[in-house]
Amino acid sequence: MSSRRAERLVNLVLCLLSTRQFLTAERIRTAVPGYEPDDGTSRADEAFKRMFERDKAELRELGIPLETGKTSIFDTEEGYRIARRDYELPAVSLEPDEAAAVGLAARLWQSAELADAARGALLKLRAGGVDVEPARTLDVEPRLDAAEEALHPCLDSVQAGRAVQFAYRKPDGVESDREVEPWGVVSWRGRWYLVGYDRDRGAPRCFRLSRVLGAVRPIGPEGAVKVPTGIDLVGYVVATEPPEFHRLARVRVRRGQGVWLRKIAARIVPGERGSDWDVAEIGYDDPEWIADRVARQGSSAVVDEPAEVREAVVRRLRAHAAPRPHRPAGLDGAPARPGGADDPARAAAVPEGRR
Repeated sequence: MSSRRAERLVNLVLCLLSTRQFLTAERIRTAVPGYEPDDGTSRADEAFKRMFERDKAELRELGIPLETGKTSIFDTEEGYRIARRDYELPAVSLEPDEAAAVGLAARLWQSAELADAARGALLKLRAGGVDVEPARTLDVEPRLDAAEEALHPCLDSVQAGRAVQFAYRKPDGVESDREVEPWGVVSWRGRWYLVGYDRDRGAPRCFRLSRVLGAVRPIGPEGAVKVPTGIDLVGYVVATEPPEFHRLARVRVRRGQGVWLRKIAARIVPGERGSDWDVAEIGYDDPEWIADRVARQGSSAVVDEPAEVREAVVRRLRAHAAPRPHRPAGLDGAPARPGGADDPARAAAVPEGRR
């Protein structure tokens, strides 16, 4: 199954799970990204019908129960939805190693591309007047993760046994080009690492993916990289990385939000009476790592100190808000004007009391 089709199927399930109404095929066509748009031609209509029929069959083969019916007696066409009572699984008991594998797989699926498309489908449903219950919407949040762009090429290269090239920034800020024979990708303490043989240094190394600059480029033939027998990738990362955080960031988090930041914080200082903000004190070694986590929260988190983390967050938000060529405007209109009052980078950089 292609990645585009898999993404479309996930978006279709999200839409049908998130409403009590029966959605007609035409409603689904306009709400779910990936379907042939309606341009008034019979060719486009036929293409959509074939695609939608294949998707319905695919979902049923996967065991996902599609209900058909009408929301009102005045409806002339049957629609579709997924009843949560039929979709949800019974309680599942997993062994610790099985739970760890499932958790790792779930993190791999939390890509910005997938989450952004799914969230857009829910927004289109609401904009079209479809009753989407807030309690039923899935926790879909686009992420701004600097490691994400490097993650998938590294995984592909590990699987293919190909060496890779990339630019890398060390903790002290020194940048250099690296040529690595990848052995594996490891998730540890909320961060992604590539472990492999550094050809330039002539020794094994681990690389934090949040420090990779730009694209990861595969080089050489497939199958050329051989992983050493018995290598403990996680153990290598644990032995290489510092055991404790040596710096502390103070981040204001809007009350009732920023669950992930609260989870990794060493301490939460409640805000004063009448304030909408709490202060999370978060330990870190790499400012890029914590900047990724703060940037994901958008306007729900503001870095008070230190300056290196605040500046890293601003860089990410400015890059995310910058206009991209051939990218259609969102439902709420044109992109924010860089530097304007609606610029998220400016909102994140300016302390609350000065806005």
